[in-house]
Amino acid sequence: MKNLLLMFFVICFSCVSFAQYGYRDGNRIGISGGLSQSTLYGSNFSAKPGTGYGGGLSVRGNYYNNWSMIYGMQFFINTFSLESTKALQNKDTEFSLSGVQIRLLLSYNIVKDHVSVDFGPVLQINGKMTVKSDDEKNIIKGTLLQANQILDVGNINGNFYLGFSAGSKVVRGIIFYQYGFTNMFGKLNSDDALVILNGNQKFKGNLGTIGAQIIFNL
Repeated sequence: MKNLLLMFFVICFSCVSFAQYGYRDGNRIGISGGLSQSTLYGSNFSAKPGTGYGGGLSVRGNYYNNWSMIYGMQFFINTFSLESTKALQNKDTEFSLSGVQIRLLLSYNIVKDHVSVDFGPVLQINGKMTVKSDDEKNIIKGTLLQANQILDVGNINGNFYLGFSAGSKVVRGIIFYQYGFTNMFGKLNSDDALVILNGNQKFKGNLGTIGAQIIFNL
């Protein structure tokens, strides 16, 4: 976790330096933050959405006519719950995933400097998932897996981002949706013992996140 935070601040500093070096009319440095709701899509587990948050820096620059480009870094914490049992009783187990995202987006300016649609790829660098110590031995419903046996997810994931922003040159509201098109549990498939505990099925899980943020442009 400490390494992720250090990486985040180094990337943010690089982002600001890049923006200052390449500044021209229309380029803006933005500081953003807000809440998100994430859930897991896949056939292995029964998931419920959880609340998280994120924030970071971005650079928006003119590209061509009504098009702009956005280069940004975000620190995030996402949560979701899986149905499980504890002492033979049903109990939802909450998992938390933190990391850093690098975004490179195209932006179409519907109303210049005020309204835009943003879309593009996101590189996500994950830490290890965490779960409360009291819930580590919970049995994931439909499997023989304990909650602490599925924490070591892949470190690198790819997402697709689609967002809408509106406001002034200085302050904007953003709503967005991200879908992870890579299998975040793919790393677990290399452990045959875990696959057996999963009902002899390959692990499959894609994270979907909807969020709302406020961005302040400098």
